[in-house]
Amino acid sequence: MISIPPLLASYALSVAKPCLLSRSLLLLRSPAKRSIMAAAAATGGGAATGAGSPPAKLKLFSYWRSSCSFRVRFALNLKGLEYEYVPVNLLKGEQFGAEFSKINPIHYVPALADGDFVLADSFAILMYLEEKYPHHRPLLPSDLEKRAINYQAANIVSASIQPLQNIYVLKFLEEKVSPSEPLSWVQYHIGRGFSALEKVLADHAGKYATGDEVCLADVFLAPQIYAAVKRFNVDMSQFPILSKLHEAYSEIPAFQDAMPENQPDAPQPQA
Repeated sequence: MISIPPLLASYALSVAKPCLLSRSLLLLRSPAKRSIMAAAAATGGGAATGAGSPPAKLKLFSYWRSSCSFRVRFALNLKGLEYEYVPVNLLKGEQFGAEFSKINPIHYVPALADGDFVLADSFAILMYLEEKYPHHRPLLPSDLEKRAINYQAANIVSASIQPLQNIYVLKFLEEKVSPSEPLSWVQYHIGRGFSALEKVLADHAGKYATGDEVCLADVFLAPQIYAAVKRFNVDMSQFPILSKLHEAYSEIPAFQDAMPENQPDAPQPQA
């Protein structure tokens, strides 16, 4: 087990908050803006139901690699809601600029603008979208107990895993401990959280986290598992339920369009 210095633990808790981060303007590339979600019900994407689609007035301030932004992109796609993608480059410090500071004074992404209303924090954004657009592919089950399990799983990701791998914590570890420390730190905390999730979901998982429909828990789990596999090289053989979920998510068009490498601000591969 990794020994955590008191200074480091204190720092991590002070800065680690469910994500949000960066700034600069660019329209969302067509794949993530198309209405593939409306045709994705058979693969977990779900159709936008109810009255006609709302005006394309939403703006998402996002960073391509932010897992918290990933959550919101996934949910917007599932609900079939069009939005303008406004990239905020965290590595360049755009989240600290005067323009973005007005949008989110704590300087995290994502942030969502719905007309004149601006909201930050991925959990708050997802609850807002769920209540404002309840007929666009609901993410919360009607069953009380199943809904509660969705909240529990989502909170494990947003409160106990992601905050310990955010850009500020990793930078602090690299500068104050050692350049090699961030990876072992992240793998330990992801593993701890994933072990808990395996137990929580053992009696509830179907094709997806809490059954055979994509729900709120999946919106949080999908980006976190993706980051564990693609970015942090976590050994997923220890987590059979989550590994199965990762395979299922990878087949959902709404998830594919939300993936980091498919965002307009993602680095382009070298020819």
